[in-house]
Amino acid sequence: MKARTVLPAVAMTAVSMVLTLAVVVMWLGTAMPWPVALVVGLGIDGGWLATLAYERRLAAQGDHSRAVTAVGWCFGMVATSVLVAHALTADHSRGAWLAVAWLPVAAKALWLVHGLWERTALTPAALDAIAGIQQEARDEAAVARARLRAEASTEETRLTAVTAAGARVARVQARTAATLADAWSTLETARRGEDTGRALTSVTARVTPDVTPAWELPVWGPVEPVGALPPGDGNALSDAALDALVDEIRHSETPALSYREMAIRFRAAGHSASEMRLRAAWKRVVAYPSRSAP
Repeated sequence: MKARTVLPAVAMTAVSMVLTLAVVVMWLGTAMPWPVALVVGLGIDGGWLATLAYERRLAAQGDHSRAVTAVGWCFGMVATSVLVAHALTADHSRGAWLAVAWLPVAAKALWLVHGLWERTALTPAALDAIAGIQQEARDEAAVARARLRAEASTEETRLTAVTAAGARVARVQARTAATLADAWSTLETARRGEDTGRALTSVTARVTPDVTPAWELPVWGPVEPVGALPPGDGNALSDAALDALVDEIRHSETPALSYREMAIRFRAAGHSASEMRLRAAWKRVVAYPSRSAP
């Protein structure tokens, strides 16, 4: 991984140093002896290389010096200035010389990138740990999204089912209400019709005394609560007294009355008792007639 940043920087530095030295020798060689021009070119390249080496040494120790960095950039700008000046004063291939004049600055920028990479580089173990944490976070996010989608789908299905059931109940209630309304309308029409009243009177007058032509519809709605039974009725009687009364009514005729006839006469005489108690008394009287005898 380190070679990916250091090799381009080294290559760019070498090319820019060779190019700077060649330009200085060719450009200044016409105005001064070429050994002097060579010394000038080597001085520029040597100063740049020395500051670069010192910067790398400080970086290896985990340190940094702004002064050394500034000196290095100064040497790089000087080399770039020499290349630009040569390109502007060249008689031919001026564009080509300008195209390569940025190489010293580019080499310095590559070393800057390499230094940033070194300051942020991590060990393979740390990278594996970070990758594991990121993968775990992605897994948890995916599971959470799947859970939310499943819950949303389930809730949508439940709401759809509830809505459909409610709609079915509403339709059934509407049909029932319509049927009841039709039946009630028919009953009301029958009650208000004069011919219907006379027909009912003629039919029931022979079997029901004091019958009246008008008849009321059955009550559909709240009714008044039934009051408490008066004292002395059948429910207030003890089992022995109720057995004696049932036995007396049963043997009031010969042969003995059936339970249905006895119950009719029991209630017609003004007595009242629950069906459960009355039937229990009947069973006791029939099973043990001697117990109910006075």
